[in-house]
Amino acid sequence: MELRDIIVLVKASLNPEIVRQNPNGSYDIEYTPLKISDIDRNALEEAVKLKSILGGKVYAISVLTWGPLKTRDKDLRLAIQEALAKVADEAYVVADDSVTPTDQVIVSNIIATLIKAKGLRPALVLAGEASIDESTSQVPARVASKLGYSYVGYVRKIIDIKNGKIIVERDLEEYTEILESPLPAVLSVTQEINEPRPPTLIQIRMASKKPVHYVSLKDLGLEFKMKRTIMDMRVLTITRKQVVIEEANVEKAVDRLLEYLEKEGVLRI
Repeated sequence: MELRDIIVLVKASLNPEIVRQNPNGSYDIEYTPLKISDIDRNALEEAVKLKSILGGKVYAISVLTWGPLKTRDKDLRLAIQEALAKVADEAYVVADDSVTPTDQVIVSNIIATLIKAKGLRPALVLAGEASIDESTSQVPARVASKLGYSYVGYVRKIIDIKNGKIIVERDLEEYTEILESPLPAVLSVTQEINEPRPPTLIQIRMASKKPVHYVSLKDLGLEFKMKRTIMDMRVLTITRKQVVIEEANVEKAVDRLLEYLEKEGVLRI
């Protein structure tokens, strides 16, 4: 049977634009809001194009990483609704406080198990190259390994899909590389792959009618005896020295700036 469906991995990440800080300077994880990870939007945008080529269904899968669920439910729902409004036909969500805060090993295990348990047979699994909160770039590769799929990371362009294979261009920092990979495959995409468009009002309204399946670890037959313990996270506070160089002559002002930077150990002249 020809594989036609697409899965997009969507993460509700800690929002770096709204950081909550405790009085002692520690990072207040529980009350920092979540938002859909930025590069996941690129993955969703690419799924729009690929759906028109493959002709199958698009599924969004999300695992809640940051708890507790009682304070995260609204943010999680908004992330899923955006995926549904953009392109997804259905969504699967795993939100369980027993594994929050969770790590990349557990998340990838849950995703792979869910895909198998629900009988999903995608041609492609798409994900952002990294999340905006932890940026480990591990989950897509781990999911591919657990599913036995091909994996290509840092894809910046999908060139062609034909004869059960996909041809992509990927970014390896110092150079780009064109690869051909058999399907099914897991791809992590970069922000260069496209320019995400916001969903339209009609798409947003239609999203509320699409099915969202909430799945527990018990449903998947999973039980994790350990979860990640975060000992401490601190907000980096930057205090500016507010040095003003009052000098009408530009060259003299530059000389004074260089002298000051040398004194501070920033430059060696």
